[in-house]
Amino acid sequence: MDHFFTDPSNIRDKHIIIEGSDVNHIRNVLRLRPGDEISVSNGVDGREYRCGIVSIGDVVECELRFIKEESVELPVRVHLFQGLCKGDKMETVIQKTTELGVYEVIPVQMIRSVVKLDDKKAASKVSRYVGVAEAAAKQSKRAVIPQIHPVCDVNSAIEYAKSFDKIIVPYELSAGESFEDTRKVMGSVKGLKDIAVFIGPEGGFDDSEIEALKVAGADVISLGRRILRTETAGMTVLSWLVYLLED
Repeated sequence: MDHFFTDPSNIRDKHIIIEGSDVNHIRNVLRLRPGDEISVSNGVDGREYRCGIVSIGDVVECELRFIKEESVELPVRVHLFQGLCKGDKMETVIQKTTELGVYEVIPVQMIRSVVKLDDKKAASKVSRYVGVAEAAAKQSKRAVIPQIHPVCDVNSAIEYAKSFDKIIVPYELSAGESFEDTRKVMGSVKGLKDIAVFIGPEGGFDDSEIEALKVAGADVISLGRRILRTETAGMTVLSWLVYLLED
């Protein structure tokens, strides 16, 4: 079943409207017709609205059939602070972590980031990232589209993360941290509301960044004996959290 998002104001009683580029996608790509069933979310209340298409014109008009109350969202909101990485790696990170349930992604310009973006390029990249997140949310039938923040520096990222219940930092040089310590940290997220996960760029974290995160109260953990690529580390943490948090 195809899944779409619409503005909350477009859901009124049993009447649901889909606007924008999805109209062309429904009509000309998927070739759906009146009577076909689709699912719709408003990105706010966590619900999935099952409805039948009534008409397709400038907008797609639908009639609500029933509401699927069971949420597909993780019970803990995961805020991913991803060090900027080159090429299409950022898009891969956003796509895959969206599928795994990330709540929002904050691209961070770190000291060892290979990619250096000026304001114009950063805005263009973020616009692209937003589209990737929306497409992945539709594909995985998420109830919300993860928010993609503007690119920020490390200090701003840490200040934002301080407002969350826990900060987790996988670090390949976490000497003295056993995997049992990692299990304890990951197991402690149950019952929390918001957690921050910091992932370094291709060049890894600078020592000063790790120290600043520790001062902010971060738990520095190991993800095992192997060195993971930056685009793999975030997915690994999200996969572990899915295993721990979902019934």
